Amino acid sequence: MKFEKFSKIPRLSRDCIITEKIDGTNAQIVIINHNDLCNEFLDEISQQSNEDKMHDFIDKYCLAFTGLGTEVKYLFAGSRKRWLDVSSNGDNYGFAKWVKANAEELIKLGEGRHYGEWYGQGIQRKYGLDEKRFALFNVGKWVSNATSPLQDDKQQYCPSCCEVVPILYNGMFDTYTIFETITKLKWHGSKAVPGFMNPEGICIWHSASGVLFKKTIENDSKPKSL
Repeated sequence: MKFEKFSKIPRLSRDCIITEKIDGTNAQIVIINHNDLCNEFLDEISQQSNEDKMHDFIDKYCLAFTGLGTEVKYLFAGSRKRWLDVSSNGDNYGFAKWVKANAEELIKLGEGRHYGEWYGQGIQRKYGLDEKRFALFNVGKWVSNATSPLQDDKQQYCPSCCEVVPILYNGMFDTYTIFETITKLKWHGSKAVPGFMNPEGICIWHSASGVLFKKTIENDSKPKSL
């Protein structure tokens, strides 16, 4: 019988980052190189059929690619639950078409999965905007624009067509600070769209546990489905 050890317990009194929770629709951009994409479809028994599957997948979902040979990088767009086909009507409120239109700039995100919130005109709270925006979640890596200072050498400026969810607090985890932060957000309005006075809430990233929590201004005790 396999022995399983008890998991190490992270300390609660550790750093956390509180960001504004934007009310839009979850989206992601994936940039992957040719070799890694091949490995995703690799099958020792039926390599040829899986190569066909890979090409079918690229034909349907690939929005852009760059480079030659093994340096080719493919760009894909996704919603919370599925890949997005730019030729279909259900492309997550126009997100796939936006990715295609901005592919040359978005490829600067580099290889990996880049999660964020697609929000604005026609989506959820709308935020009084006449356009849609994409806000990246990973505030430890990305900074919105060149006028904001980089905190350390791990950070870089995001592509000009993107922004980053606003940081409301960065420090020791503290339940009172969470209460204070969400209260300020309620009374002073959105940081993502200054002047919009009906923000949704906050997200709390607890660094030691690697867990992301959310807390809404209204109906926080109720499941989202209700």
